[in-house]
Amino acid sequence: KLQRFPLDRLLRVAYLAGIAGGCAPSYGPTLRTVMPSGLPPVERDSVLAWVGRTTPTSYRGHPFKWSFKSSDEGVGGKGNARIAPPDSLRLDMAGPLGSKRTAGMVLGDSAVWVTRQDVLDKIIPSYPLLWAMLGVARQPPADAVLSGGAAGDLTAWEYAVGADTVEYVHTAGRSPTLQALVRQEGRVVGRVETHLGLDGSLVSSRLYLPEGPSRLELTFTGDTTPASFKPEIWNQPER
Repeated sequence: KLQRFPLDRLLRVAYLAGIAGGCAPSYGPTLRTVMPSGLPPVERDSVLAWVGRTTPTSYRGHPFKWSFKSSDEGVGGKGNARIAPPDSLRLDMAGPLGSKRTAGMVLGDSAVWVTRQDVLDKIIPSYPLLWAMLGVARQPPADAVLSGGAAGDLTAWEYAVGADTVEYVHTAGRSPTLQALVRQEGRVVGRVETHLGLDGSLVSSRLYLPEGPSRLELTFTGDTTPASFKPEIWNQPER
């Protein structure tokens, strides 16, 4: 049975989401919590059901345009994210004219291989944030303390392991979104807001980072559903 939370807390979630959509270039308000305060403990089965709504069930290809902006830098390019269910990812990104080409294979919350770890660490410092940019919530660790609830089109939940937390807010309805915020040792690592189509396809995503501050934006230009991928895409390119 889904946990519920009071309407005033639900309205706080909607208010914070509105702040994220209209923030100034300082990015400051976007790094506040996405969670309403005081959510009750929740059963793991409920959380797994919420996560399951976002878990890939088929092969998907997501080509995109990207831009990375900070107070002293602005760069962009094209990329592609190819996902095999439930949690295998091949990510490719390149700057103008193919510069700073970066590729990697991610399995769950760890990298199997990455060609440019320095580039990936700079723009995507957390695997839960990376998956959230692709509309996917990660399952909670076995030892996490869980809280959350659902009301109407909104579902919010949090994982806490010591001072490390991951927050999610999923909004259904006419404007589906997935928001996520990650803290490590109590410090905000980043916040994601991903917009989806009514059919669940990816539309756009923003990752706000406190360092800089800076922002990574993805605009998805396609959504393919191949029967499978060639096995060689999971191999690390030869240098």
